[in-house]
Amino acid sequence: MFINSRRLRRCKLLQVSVTCFAVSLMLMWAQEENDFVNHIKSYSYRYLVNRYNFVNDSLTIVREKSGARNYKYLISNKDKCGEEDVLLLLFVKTSPENRGRRDTIRKTWGNEDYIHDKYGANMKVMFALGVDKDPVKRQMFQEQLEIENKMYNDLVQQDFLDTFHNLTLKFLLQFGWVNTYCPNAKFIMTADDDIFVHTPNLVSYLKSLDLIDVQDFWIGRVHRGSPPIRKKDSKYYVSREMYQWSSYPDYTAGAAYVVSQDVAAKVYEASQTLNTSLYIDDVFMGICANKMGVVPRHHLFFSGEGKAPYHQCIYNRMMTSHGHLDDLHYLWKQATDPKVRALTSGFWGSAYCKLVNIMLLCRIRYDDTYPCSAAWF
Repeated sequence: MFINSRRLRRCKLLQVSVTCFAVSLMLMWAQEENDFVNHIKSYSYRYLVNRYNFVNDSLTIVREKSGARNYKYLISNKDKCGEEDVLLLLFVKTSPENRGRRDTIRKTWGNEDYIHDKYGANMKVMFALGVDKDPVKRQMFQEQLEIENKMYNDLVQQDFLDTFHNLTLKFLLQFGWVNTYCPNAKFIMTADDDIFVHTPNLVSYLKSLDLIDVQDFWIGRVHRGSPPIRKKDSKYYVSREMYQWSSYPDYTAGAAYVVSQDVAAKVYEASQTLNTSLYIDDVFMGICANKMGVVPRHHLFFSGEGKAPYHQCIYNRMMTSHGHLDDLHYLWKQATDPKVRALTSGFWGSAYCKLVNIMLLCRIRYDDTYPCSAAWF
């Protein structure tokens, strides 16, 4: 059979190209520090396999044999909730030295009296923390914290070191305290102390859910198919010894998320049977929830790493915004201004805000705040 020589050369060239491409993929696949390849692996695992049962099985331990320490409460405020119904228990993750942040939150989005008077809702705000890692500073901060707690009765502290690598211990502190001292809270939120929470919007939303007695509720900014970071110089580095698989179960960003009381109880139950050495607390939350069959729901107005745009049409739907320290007073005043509702309500207000939100959120340059799709809701 006669074969054209030019066609033969083309076939050989194509064969060589495909072979080189395949070899390149194999080499990239072998490089753990390649972010692109790690995401390909992770998404493939998440959407093709979509099973994490063996992750739960391998991380399950017998708590009595684990040698895990039970950390002592230094400040507990165990009577904070009492026997009254609590719509929202809002836990803020903080550190001993961040007194200024706590005071600002108390006067703005964490103002319990404001929420009670304006929205008729019982909200409790607690600050979760450990102890300073510096032994010299520790005693000084502890004396200051005792004084602060006498003023506000809103600190919950255990005697573990307050460091990034102990965030899972802070997670256990929050959910352990909720299940022991505030099981009557209908919803539980955990949030960082450098974000803004639009508590009026959140409380109004949760009140509507409470009317239908919602169960298995968990919302936030959902990460699906996220891979472990294998770069050793990364803050979020996770070794294969700590977590050997190529994908995490779905989880919500630790900056802020909300769960119903039944989910809080399930997650805490699961946490007592899992290895807590994984120090990325939001991932650990995802593992706990996955073991109990709880699935997170993505909420469009839970911010990513970036700040949400400053605009009335954004405030109207905002739940959280990340990266706020010096502007909390300004943002709280603007977001709770009665003019916001007046401007954004009705047919023309809704139409105006839809156009504004498209311009603010649907940009080529991605700021990791709210997605473009949020502009259409």
